[in-house]
Amino acid sequence: MSNLLSPITAPDQLPGRLCHDPKSLSPVVQAFPMRISHYFLSLIRNPQDALARQAIPDLRELHDPCTNADPLAEEEQSPAPLIVHRYPRRVIFLVSNQCAVYCRFCMRKRRVATQSQMPPHAIAAGLDYIGRHNEINEVILSGGDPLMLADEDLVEIFTALRRIRHVKILRMHTRVACTWPQRITPLLVQRLSSFHPLYINIHFNHPDEITPEAAQACSLLADAGIPLGSQTVLLRGVNDRPEVLHGLMEALLNIRVKPYYLHQIDRVPGTAHFQVPIDRSLDLMTGLRGRLSGMAMPHLMIDLPGGGGKMELLPESIVQKDCDHWLIRNFQGRIFRYPTT
Repeated sequence: MSNLLSPITAPDQLPGRLCHDPKSLSPVVQAFPMRISHYFLSLIRNPQDALARQAIPDLRELHDPCTNADPLAEEEQSPAPLIVHRYPRRVIFLVSNQCAVYCRFCMRKRRVATQSQMPPHAIAAGLDYIGRHNEINEVILSGGDPLMLADEDLVEIFTALRRIRHVKILRMHTRVACTWPQRITPLLVQRLSSFHPLYINIHFNHPDEITPEAAQACSLLADAGIPLGSQTVLLRGVNDRPEVLHGLMEALLNIRVKPYYLHQIDRVPGTAHFQVPIDRSLDLMTGLRGRLSGMAMPHLMIDLPGGGGKMELLPESIVQKDCDHWLIRNFQGRIFRYPTT
């Protein structure tokens, strides 16, 4: 959007205290573009803190053996432009290909970080597909970040979806409450509140992201009657300690955001250094139980490679453990191989 003022898009634009050798990071940015809002940059204290690790390019991104940019097979499950139709009654509608911050662990690196937004004809084709499939009763707006669209464009999409009689529930996934909370204005919230039932999942990964500005953005949405949930990605060196997760989940409840999912990272190229072993993830969840109220406990989720869909990591979903992979049963009873290295 035009009022996202001059984001940081190159290493040499970073303050010297956060990047001592910008030239060394140029190959990383050529492979995986960077973008950091000035707001998010203002929260970063040093190159090793939890927020820096999420946003500042890292040479380790170039030394990842993973080569599959679409491990979840979204492209195979895309029967129309911008649509991912994996589950029988709901679809993901990828209405934006930009974000205020390009997270270094992003599972859609292949789609985001372009200079322009989705063309109108692609949006129209996605709406047409949803309208022709009566089984679809829920639409999830995602991207990129839907709130990178102008208010008018977003309202136009929501209005078109509300005209489709079989679509009952609208959901939107966004990270701007964390990365650019000034985007959530009273006028935007007033417009969104006309499309109930509307649910918004917000992405927070660390307690330091929950600032007064982020709390105010969430308050505006909650006061408008929009239920808020948080989808957190479990990241090595960022939030893979019980005390960090404990602080994050309690802080989310304090700003009226229900902890929803704690995601095992999706293994796309450039993200190996963020991966938390599954055993460690399960141990972290065990450590949270009893310390957190049930309201604050997220579900530990894994998105199975090859389009198997999301599954909660529970003992009954784990079929077999081997040294380099686990076998995990999905919601259909099918078994998928999930690499652990």
